Amino acid sequence: MHGNTSHVNREIPELLQPSLPGMDAGAQREVGRRTPLMDESGKSDNRVVPEKAPNKARRRAAEGLEGRRLAKRNSRQATTLRTQSRARVHAALGRVRQAAEEKKGERFTALLHHIYAIDTLRAAFHELKRDAAPGVDGETWEHYGQDLEASLADLSDRVRRGTYRPLPVRRVFIPKRGDATQQRPIGVTALEDKIVQRATTTVLNAVYEPAFAGFSYGARPGRSAHLALAALDRAIGKQRVKWVLDADLRDFFGSLEHEQLIRFVEHRIGDKRVVRLIQRWLAAGVLEDGAWTRSETGTPQGGSISPLAANLYMHYVFDLWVQRWRRTEARGDMIIVRYLDDFIVGFEIRNDAQQFLKALRERLGRFGLTLHPNKTRLLEFGRYAAQNRRERGRGKPETFQFLGFVHSSGRTRKGEFTVHRHTAPNRLRAKLKEVKAQLMQRRHDPVPEVGKWLGSVVRGHSRYYGIPGNWRAIRRFRDEASRHWRRALSRRSQKGPVRWDRMRRLIKRFIPPAKVVHPSSSTMFAVMTQGKSPVRQFRTPGSVRGAASNDRPYRDW
Repeated sequence: MHGNTSHVNREIPELLQPSLPGMDAGAQREVGRRTPLMDESGKSDNRVVPEKAPNKARRRAAEGLEGRRLAKRNSRQATTLRTQSRARVHAALGRVRQAAEEKKGERFTALLHHIYAIDTLRAAFHELKRDAAPGVDGETWEHYGQDLEASLADLSDRVRRGTYRPLPVRRVFIPKRGDATQQRPIGVTALEDKIVQRATTTVLNAVYEPAFAGFSYGARPGRSAHLALAALDRAIGKQRVKWVLDADLRDFFGSLEHEQLIRFVEHRIGDKRVVRLIQRWLAAGVLEDGAWTRSETGTPQGGSISPLAANLYMHYVFDLWVQRWRRTEARGDMIIVRYLDDFIVGFEIRNDAQQFLKALRERLGRFGLTLHPNKTRLLEFGRYAAQNRRERGRGKPETFQFLGFVHSSGRTRKGEFTVHRHTAPNRLRAKLKEVKAQLMQRRHDPVPEVGKWLGSVVRGHSRYYGIPGNWRAIRRFRDEASRHWRRALSRRSQKGPVRWDRMRRLIKRFIPPAKVVHPSSSTMFAVMTQGKSPVRQFRTPGSVRGAASNDRPYRDW
């Protein structure tokens, strides 16, 4: 299974920005009603001395008279304003969440005012990546923030009056993780659409969070891929899991049916204005090579609303159904861990697994989803797998991939069963290939600049893959990346390869050491549950039990 964290809210870095039609390759296109660009033909720059001090100046009057530039760092007033606005948003949405918890199943008929509130939009703007690629309008985070309050006031007014119209999504293709030979589409959303989508996601999360299942970990506040990995590790280690269903949904984000998604939204959202807002995003279409295409199904990966749409779809299509199936059909232990469209299901009894797989295909087909025939498999896995296969004269237990890690059965030094996890080889090769290509492109850049960039890449790799038991894999990535850097430096001239004594000094200066940064699964899971039942903190009260023939309670891992 090729699960990964790239589904969650991805914005494309500037290196993927293509030159937009009708724009100069140098500066960004000036956007209507925005502050003009610097040194533009026929316009004066901001060094011209103003005639008088501006009223309600955002900077000191002396700076206004001298015509000084604004400081690059955030001012104390801006930081205070941002902190206060976040506190107000948290308080307002806290009341929404409390109402959602107390009135389960009730529809919310007045939510739009939370979305177009200036505080919500401001918080959404500051959560965006500053170096993200612009959408079809060419608007950048830095340029939009030059007159932020006026821009947000205008955006808020358009959302309130219903005159806000989303722009088409600009489609780009990037190498598929784990297989650089294949390309997958990513949607680059316009900046204002990102702001409104992020604000809408924040408000809707307050409504849906209390209802989401405990085994759902993707794109949810306070949850992460590492918590999903810890939950899976603990579930397989503590429950009587003998069979694992490694399933893969084919083109999930491109297969979401708009009509079904809107119907799922309307289960809890009775505010027609919010529903129309989501419908407009779905109908905005895609702009590719200057041609606009209307999307009848799917939601583009890259938009802020896409992870929430995926969770909503899977909540009604999969989560609620699998809970009911486990309660009424399963005769043995059964565990579930889901991260957006990637999920692992473990079973004690093989017959349960086979019946579940058959029922799952039928269930998904009713909502336009299909399992990948070549990537979906049922394998023997768990604490008893090695012994059972040995008695039948079979080899070692099979392995499966989840969220970028290969999971295999193993033993500790004390002989106890454990789940070994290491970086998926295809992910490692694809990332090293990407790093090698980037280093060759940057080989003539200043060495300190390249060193800082490569150090950030190695550090980010360790932050995700640096789990207990995976030290060798992250050490290998660091060593291979360093070797690629040496080869790139050796290609700068014809003086020959860079000497290793100099290279070691550069590596020691810029490349951080490989180290495990995450605690063990048991420690992480203990912190997550805070000494309570592993289901009480993240799902509604009440235990989920098996069929009548099985009186052992099941858990949402």
